[in-house]
This record gives sequence, C-alpha cells and structure tokens, in this order.
Amino acid sequence: MQIDFPPARDIVLTGLIITLGAAGGAVAEQLGTPMPWMLGALFVSALLVTVIRPAPLDSYRFPMGFRTFFVGLIGVMIGTQVTAELVDLAAKLPLTIAALALFVVAAHAGNVAIFRRVGGYDRATAFYSGTPGGLMESIVLGEAAGADTRILTVQQFLRIILVIVLVPTGLSLWLGQPVGSAAGGVAATAPVDPGSLLLILATAALGLAGAQRIRLPAAQLTGPLLLAGLATMTGLLDLHLPGWMIAAAQVVIGVSLGLRFQGVDGALLRRSLGLSCLSVAFMLVLGGTFALILLPLTGIPFLHLFISFAPGGVTEMSVIALSLAANPALVSLHHVIRILMTVVELSLAARLFGLDSKAQDGAG
Repeated sequence: MQIDFPPARDIVLTGLIITLGAAGGAVAEQLGTPMPWMLGALFVSALLVTVIRPAPLDSYRFPMGFRTFFVGLIGVMIGTQVTAELVDLAAKLPLTIAALALFVVAAHAGNVAIFRRVGGYDRATAFYSGTPGGLMESIVLGEAAGADTRILTVQQFLRIILVIVLVPTGLSLWLGQPVGSAAGGVAATAPVDPGSLLLILATAALGLAGAQRIRLPAAQLTGPLLLAGLATMTGLLDLHLPGWMIAAAQVVIGVSLGLRFQGVDGALLRRSLGLSCLSVAFMLVLGGTFALILLPLTGIPFLHLFISFAPGGVTEMSVIALSLAANPALVSLHHVIRILMTVVELSLAARLFGLDSKAQDGAG
C-alpha cells in the first residue's frame, strides 16, 4: 500500500504552526488560564487564519493523520484510567444512557428552534446545524438534503469550540482555581524510559489500526482507549504518559481546531457565533439539569455527569475529564454513545420531517 506524504512545504508549515501553538499554550499556562495548552494553541491558530492570514496558508491543510496519532495518545491515557470503579458503575449506566437519549432529542429540538426562529435559517440548515454531535455525519447528510454547508460547517465547529472554551472556564470560576494542566494529577512526573515510550506508541498504533478495521465509532480515540484499558485492567501493562506528551497532544488538537476557521468571513462568523452562544448555553443548561436529576439517583458526582452531557467533541471532552480527574473513561463512554445516538436520531428525524436526501430527491 502506498503512503502519500505531505509536500515538504506543508511539513515545514505544520512545524511552524505547532511551534506557534505551543508558544500560545505556554503563555496561557503562565497566565493561569484553564486548559492552557489546548486553548492557547486554539487561540493562536484561529488568530493566524482569521486576522493575520499569511499568504502561504491559503492553500494549506493541516494533516489530519498527524492529529489522529495524538488523539490516539489521549486514548491511551484515558485507557490507563479504566479502573474497577467504572465496572462498579455498570448497574447505573442504563439510567444515565436513557437520560442521554432524552438529552439528544431535546437538545436537537431546541437548537432547531433557535436556528430557525432566531437565526432565520431555512429548515434543512437549521435541522442539520442543530445536532448535538455527529459533526461529519451532519455535514454530509445536510449537504445531500440541500442545507447551506458553509453555515452548517461553521455552526458545528463553533459548537465544539465554544463548549471546550466555556466548560473549563466555567469550572475554573466554580472551583476557584484554573483547571487543566497537562493532565491533572494523572500524568507521570518521573522520567519515562524509552521502553515505556515505545509501549505507549505501540498501544496507540495497534489500538487505532484495530478500531479502524472493525469500524468503531471515533476509532482514533476508542481503539487505543480500549486496548490500554484492557491491558491496565488485566495487569499486563502499567502505562503512564509523561505530562509533556499530553501537553503536546493538547497543542496539536488545539491547533487543528483553530485552523478550521480558515476561509470564514467576518460577517458569517459574527452571526454564527451569536447563535452558537445561545445554542451552547441552552445545551449546557439542559445537560446540567440532567446531571442534577441523575445525581441523587446514581450517586455519580455532578462534575462527572455534567462533563458527560456537555456536547463538545469526544476527544476534547475526554481531555477536560482527564484534566479534572473526572473519571475520563466514564466521560468518554458517554460521548461516544451520544454521537451514536445523535446519528440514529438524525436519520430517523430527517425521514420523519422529510429532510433526508431521498425526500429531497423525491420532491425535486
């Protein structure tokens, strides 16, 4: 099988952007901001493509395969946090998962109302912009159904970015201290020997390859997570990722998110940002309400439940859970299930309301 490597120019640009992102993360850490490495890198890269706009970036695309590798490292890190506590919670999971299904339906319905009535979007654009997950599925299905893909794409990216900015910031204010060092208290502080580093990289690579082969959802995260979790629970391996590696993963993830604003004009961004703030605020309040209801019923801490319902990306919310030591395996499980539920709900609701591609073809 032939592997296509990016041209040398793009490799150099990627290195420069990641270096700038790391510098942004270092400054953010010195300022005591929440999730400094991810949010600092996100801010710098977004500023680069929306305000500075250097000519060499016009035709540049961040290598997503490179990002996938670092997401796999986050998966390994989460897998090392799989403990008997998660097994003990198994009896309570049907209740939280049932609540998650209700959350997906209520969040989607509320978002459609916001984008339709406040934003004035057409039915298809409002419907596919309002999904609380399934970013790529929403964009692909929305395009087939005639939605405005520029608006849809921006709204979906803004959902993820606003959640990962607002949740750590809000939690920092609530807890009275910044949250989100490289990986909370779970990163290895002692030097990691080359053999351990090799095992970490091998676990990430094997987990990713296996998950892609059997087509697991969010394979880049879930594959390494499951393999590392299995190795940890059985006692085969005792993996501890160094803090610098988790910080590097956060920088790469932050940079790749910030670069997604490339090509978005100011007017569209301002309009979409206002609507997204309203949508995300609604979903966070809704998620918080479910967390409060589930708290006495399950005994799971409110913080763990709230992060499990916050509708950001799987990887990003898992990083936040890691930083707070908020049972990252539990949080990751709920976010993978949220995406699966959203895709199923999206397909069923699209048929029900005549917004799927088949209905559009028949009407045309």
